[in-house]
Amino acid sequence: MITFESVTKRYPDGTTAVDNLDLVIEPESFTVFVGPSGCGKTTSMRMINRMITPTAGKVIVNGQDVTRTDAVKLRLGIGYVIQSAGLLPHRTVIDNVATVPVLRGDSRRAARRAALEVLERVGLDPALATRYPSQLSGGQQQRVGVARALAADPPILLMDEPFSAVDPVVREDLQAEMQRLQAQLRKTIVFVTHDIDEAVRLGDRVAVFGPHGRLQQYADPQTVLASPATDFVADFVGRDRGYRGLSFRPADEVPVHEVRTAVESELAALRLDQGEWVLVVTEDGAPRGWIDVTGVEGIRAGNTLVDSTSAGGSLFTRGGDLRQALDAAISSPSGIGVVVDESGSVVGGVNGSEVIRKLADQRQAEDQARNRHFFSGETAG
Repeated sequence: MITFESVTKRYPDGTTAVDNLDLVIEPESFTVFVGPSGCGKTTSMRMINRMITPTAGKVIVNGQDVTRTDAVKLRLGIGYVIQSAGLLPHRTVIDNVATVPVLRGDSRRAARRAALEVLERVGLDPALATRYPSQLSGGQQQRVGVARALAADPPILLMDEPFSAVDPVVREDLQAEMQRLQAQLRKTIVFVTHDIDEAVRLGDRVAVFGPHGRLQQYADPQTVLASPATDFVADFVGRDRGYRGLSFRPADEVPVHEVRTAVESELAALRLDQGEWVLVVTEDGAPRGWIDVTGVEGIRAGNTLVDSTSAGGSLFTRGGDLRQALDAAISSPSGIGVVVDESGSVVGGVNGSEVIRKLADQRQAEDQARNRHFFSGETAG
């Protein structure tokens, strides 16, 4: 779908933004360009739609050298999402989203009809269609930006640090929304970020850029985390890359144990030993927090539930990965990670030591498989 052939971008003052980049982006893939500020990742992405022209080399899109393609026609066929959405403040949401279809020649009525459909697709209430960007939250504005990029149904979507200006909670929701959309639409996405966690969460492939616009590594996220190609990549990924790598290991076989629970009306009557914890739940079974002997005594003394319980930590959903399971366990005051079903009701708990044991079992199985392959290869040779 997209190929960089020995691409260099050098500015008149001698600054090299991108240095001899060779890269192939497969159709329907989610490729993330990641690296520190000034490493050439945004410059590389903007050469795809000719917002920037390379000094040397070729950028080929769908078999065509972009420098030999009509720039307007090229850009109308590529969705583009920028930081802070970049919406037109004097246009309503629906007219912002309809911008590209109108430019491509669709009637305003047809473009607005398509805009309403894509607004729902990105998780926005159609009632927002008549509002102006200033009347939306930051997360809503960014969703509108994504909707505008998708409105003409382009095969390629470029996203330049689209979620960096929103708060962490909204950012996580937007990342999950992008994963859902990609599973449905199968676009060829090039996504720029400086956040390695965002890169490994979203990308099928991760391109790590380093100083002077040099590509340091291009691989799947698990390989980047487990086997950094250079010292720069190892430093950029961080010392906790092993923990991040747990997100690529399933937690299907981690034992889920029964957890003792109680609703608020039962707390005063609880009898607990020192060090024992009970999970407080709502009448519907949703977790509210953990309580121990001290907390129960507080309840009996008339303290509020909030003052008497400890936060429950992160939650783990069946079918998740080892990172989520371990995080649920180590963030819980009881040392037991709370497991919930899709409705948010408690189904049990996971123990941190058993999560680590499961990881050790997986690694042992992988080592044995590699050894069998190695020795069978020697024998065959």
